[in-house]
Amino acid sequence: MEKLLKGIAASEGIAIAKVYKLEKAKLNIKKILINDFQKEITKLEEALIKAKEQINNLKLKALKKLGEEKAAIFDAHLGILLDPELKEQVFNMIKNEKINASYAFLIISKNFQELFAQMNDPYMKERASDIKDVSERVLSILEGKEIKDLSLINQEVIILAHDLTPSETSQLNPKFVKGFVTEIGGKTSHSAIMARTLQIPAIVGIGDEIFKFKDQSQILIDGTDGILICHPDQKTKKLYQTKKEQELIFKKEEKTFKNKSSQSKDGWKTKIAANIGSPDDLVSYHNFGAEGIGLFRSEFLYMESENWPTEDEQFNAYKKVLQDLKSNLTVIRTLDIGGDKTLKYYQFPKEMNPFLGYRAIRVQLDQKKLLITQARALLRASAYGNLGINLPMIATVDEFLEVKEVFKKVENDLKKEGIKIGKYQLGIMVEIPSTVILADKFAKYSDFFSIGTNDLIQYTFAVDRMSKSVSYLYQPFNPAILKSIKTVIDSSHKYNKWTAICGEMASEEKLAPLFVGMGLDEFSMSATSVLKIRRIISKVDKKDAEKLVEKVLNLETSQQVEKILTDYLNKIL
Repeated sequence: MEKLLKGIAASEGIAIAKVYKLEKAKLNIKKILINDFQKEITKLEEALIKAKEQINNLKLKALKKLGEEKAAIFDAHLGILLDPELKEQVFNMIKNEKINASYAFLIISKNFQELFAQMNDPYMKERASDIKDVSERVLSILEGKEIKDLSLINQEVIILAHDLTPSETSQLNPKFVKGFVTEIGGKTSHSAIMARTLQIPAIVGIGDEIFKFKDQSQILIDGTDGILICHPDQKTKKLYQTKKEQELIFKKEEKTFKNKSSQSKDGWKTKIAANIGSPDDLVSYHNFGAEGIGLFRSEFLYMESENWPTEDEQFNAYKKVLQDLKSNLTVIRTLDIGGDKTLKYYQFPKEMNPFLGYRAIRVQLDQKKLLITQARALLRASAYGNLGINLPMIATVDEFLEVKEVFKKVENDLKKEGIKIGKYQLGIMVEIPSTVILADKFAKYSDFFSIGTNDLIQYTFAVDRMSKSVSYLYQPFNPAILKSIKTVIDSSHKYNKWTAICGEMASEEKLAPLFVGMGLDEFSMSATSVLKIRRIISKVDKKDAEKLVEKVLNLETSQQVEKILTDYLNKIL
């Protein structure tokens, strides 16, 4: 009898194969009092050396199979493994409490995991899984337990697991591993990202019901819609086989859009740019034919450093990206730190509501030296390409004008020093309802708007999207959000400025025709979504989409909106 489960769609595609339940060796680590603490410290040091060798080997394999960008995760793992603070805390615990290395490492690494797991930012939250991955490796070595090698799987299977670590996902051979399903996890987890790179279907966050399925029983997964069906009957198999064939046709067609411009059926033009977190992500940018960088998150420089990055360190990173993109626009967001994004070398003040407190541009306006250093690096780099600068968490017009003055002064200072400055644009992230309400005022001074839909939804509905109890209020299709987006686009056009969307909504297929109707100037998304959205836009008639906007903005609920947009998408495809 068929059984259907629904999870989070993490990597699109359809697969049918036998169940392979991944059960890891249980590490039953107990606290043991010891006399010779030096012996335990030596034991731990040897385990760290062995773990380093294993991670380096995994990195080499990942480089061959996944490319430089995705293999960079193992650099992050090495960073965790060699983190001086982590080592110092473990060594001190062994020495001061005279306990075994395994228990000390377990406790300290768990503390680090919990710190990240409690963060609201999905990217930061998922870093807890990286720490867990490294921790499990070190503990397995200390306890003499073998780590399962998933690259040895030699029959067609779909893996069911509590979670898959990045090191496990990197071992998967798509020839045999047809997909995977995990009990926990999110769309931004490394395992989900790697599944998309390997182009295997994946569903995450489906719950523990999957462990009731027996090994070798047949399951079907639809990674596009997040659906798992155990014991599918012939009718279901046939239905999904037809869908799979249709998806393959779409994929084949998408590839033909790599070197095409982004335009509607009747010739209206827009741009599709990529979001990146570091210069390493440029590989994907080129692979998928993006038309610029719509969001370069500069905080990676700060979060990977042992101290505040210098002007030259920042300049070199920005210059590398700008030179690579040549005439295509690169929009770099200034430091977006605080809330749940912390720095190891800076202690943020304790606040009741850190997401509404001391973060992003507020930190740099308070500590002007940080803003000036970044502004100098950015303006020096502007001579090497086409630069846009994006300011996060701007709430008032006078805030923006204050930042603008800083950039003007920095520009004058650099010119006096004989340093060449290129043309650049200064824009704002629209994330707070106040910037939507005053969009027509901001548009007089700002060169462009970049709508951060993830935060805009959270602040509009006063909802923490990572909280299960209120996540139903996180509604991208709600008319309130869509009206806000239309307001911002219209305000920018009134002053001959432009607007981009760089949140998750930019890569939502159902919304693409609506944004065409609104006249969105730029879609910015993960590079892997570029061709999919470009293909959809090519099927849209702009005038027809304008009528769709009129209809949608008169609706009242998310459900009503999503139904109309789904019907419209099905009609044009």
